[in-house]
Amino acid sequence: MDFVQLGLCAPLVQAVAEQGYTVPSPIQEKAIPPVLAGRDLLGCAQTGTGKTAAFSLPLLQRLHAGARKPLRALILTPTRELALQIHESITAYAAHLPLSCCVIFGGVGQGSQVEALRKKPDILVATPGRLNDLIGQGIISLKNIEAFVLDEADRMLDMGFIHDVRRVLSQLPAQRQTLLFSATMPPAIEQLAAGMLKDPAVVKVDPPSTTVEAIRQQLYHTDKPSKRALLAWLLKERRPYSTLVFTRTKHGADRVARNLTKDGFPAAAIHGDKSQNARQRALGDFKAGKIGVLVATDIAARGIDITGLDLVVNFDLPNEPETYVHRIGRTGRAGAAGEAVSFCCADERGQLADIEKLIRRCIPVCEDHPFPAQDAPAPAAPVQPAPPPKRNEVTDMEETKATGSAPRRRRRRGKKPGSAAPAAPAPAETARPAREKNQQPRQNQKAPARGGRPERSERPARPERSRQNQRPARTAGRPTVPPRAEEDEDAGLLLITRKAPAVKYASFEEYMKNHVHSSDLDSENEE
Repeated sequence: MDFVQLGLCAPLVQAVAEQGYTVPSPIQEKAIPPVLAGRDLLGCAQTGTGKTAAFSLPLLQRLHAGARKPLRALILTPTRELALQIHESITAYAAHLPLSCCVIFGGVGQGSQVEALRKKPDILVATPGRLNDLIGQGIISLKNIEAFVLDEADRMLDMGFIHDVRRVLSQLPAQRQTLLFSATMPPAIEQLAAGMLKDPAVVKVDPPSTTVEAIRQQLYHTDKPSKRALLAWLLKERRPYSTLVFTRTKHGADRVARNLTKDGFPAAAIHGDKSQNARQRALGDFKAGKIGVLVATDIAARGIDITGLDLVVNFDLPNEPETYVHRIGRTGRAGAAGEAVSFCCADERGQLADIEKLIRRCIPVCEDHPFPAQDAPAPAAPVQPAPPPKRNEVTDMEETKATGSAPRRRRRRGKKPGSAAPAAPAPAETARPAREKNQQPRQNQKAPARGGRPERSERPARPERSRQNQRPARTAGRPTVPPRAEEDEDAGLLLITRKAPAVKYASFEEYMKNHVHSSDLDSENEE
């Protein structure tokens, strides 16, 4: 089957032939007819099988047959590099059609992009951030959108663009054609598709997350410090024309590029901290053959079409196994042969197991290299010895073994059990002289057993209070009533003094005889 049999018009067939394509790929063969019929589409195919042409060719034909209005198709992509790649492909396919395309993305000034939008293009390729920004400024209106394409949907969710995608969906008209393409099909993508698509045609060319069979994969076990030397040795042995090296971090990409340049291999790095102009310059030099090695983070793992890429090197294994599929998919595109090499150190064996489980095969191991792994798989963390128990804990343990039950907790006050009894402190000579005058030191007292205090049985008994000096008992909710004087007491004595007398008197006269001097009585009688 050729592109003419798929129903494409002559200008599109001519443009495809000029690009060197004569036979459609499986995803193109199954996706183009339903898109031409106006149906929604859910497409899942491995990386490098021609998904861009699968949705751009039928969209161009439908837009060419319809009425001319500005911004009739929107293609949303997760990265700037992929947006530029799709823009270049659509521009090439529409070379013989009166249709125009515009691309917008962040990281650069918006002046030139706004000027391109004023020319009223038919197709807009955009990243979510810049698109929402220009919509908020009132520069872009999506009211005329007839077809919406969400490319690399799984990557869009991984990068945290789900909220931006929903904002874009809220601006789109309800009557539209929606196409969703992805290399992997996790459950989150299926849920997103269920809310976006209406009676879609489902196209799954290959099992999800499978690797291209034409790619030769190899695994090198080595130590982490030896990865630099192993990469230099590999490039000297293979002598590839173009090599794409993936690292996990941005700083790692810069470091690997500097080391390769020092080792005699011209290299450049692209990652999120680089400006868009620097990234485009490095990618252009790599495609033009000015540099032989391009070091990148995972921003370059999706949708970048590099013609004739010989070798992909996973300097660091990715944390997500699906990313491995997209990394090695940069080579072996459109049925061509390719090679992918992965370095694995001891602390990356867990990621390796996840990758082999996902691709349903074991990656062949290459042991014939000068930098084999010297370290064993990372052992479990050593168990720290327990600290020596304290003295009271040792006593408790011995008591538990002897009695079979845990002892009662001792009071914190005082010395620990088993310690020597302290000597009785000498009485202070100058402190509180009034108290020493009225209080006599106690005699015949033993040394206190604990805490410097005598036992209860050795403490002197307190003198009993008289009933008049006792505090009256309180009852809940009743006022306090002072105790009544007994009948043999003189009530007048209670008015004279607060303290009850030590000796009880029968009458007031008897009290006066004992407390008033006889001279006072004589003077009273004389008066």
